[in-house]
Amino acid sequence: MKTLLILVEEPSAKEFFKGILPRVISNEIRVQYRIFEGKSDLQKRLTKTLVNWQQPDTTFLVMQDQDSNDCHKLKWKLLKLVEDAGKERFLVRIACHELETFYLGDLSAVERGLGLKGIARQQEREKYRDPDKNPNPSQILEQLTGGEYQKVRGSKLISNHLSLEANRSHSFRVLLEALHTLTE
Repeated sequence: MKTLLILVEEPSAKEFFKGILPRVISNEIRVQYRIFEGKSDLQKRLTKTLVNWQQPDTTFLVMQDQDSNDCHKLKWKLLKLVEDAGKERFLVRIACHELETFYLGDLSAVERGLGLKGIARQQEREKYRDPDKNPNPSQILEQLTGGEYQKVRGSKLISNHLSLEANRSHSFRVLLEALHTLTE
């Protein structure tokens, strides 16, 4: 059986993947997770974690939030860490600013997931048309939901409602394309 090992910086990212992966990849692929204690922990322990991974036929996906970093520099840094581990089948993806950008790209999913009213209609407002431009998506999401959004719980509730076709986040769409390619 093929394995996809997903390495993320926080528990909310795991919940995000648990919500979308059943709709994206074959159920014949076993998914496992390694959750780190933030970005610095992920970067510090990534190479060693991968070197110690001995399960055959594994593909690796590393995802980290961009936050205030230069996206390209951050991606190259993570690519170097994975390459240092000697792994061949891997993918590094950066969530543009934060994971919550994916949720701002589909406010209908936020509305359904959190059981709130009137949020989906906000999607046509300028700041939600291109969510990857928002530098503080988690803060915006918390304000938009009146404090109902909390990272782990919100990811668990929203992710399985995310539209795989209509999400306005470019970085979300790039992640989906990469997942399809990586797991085919």
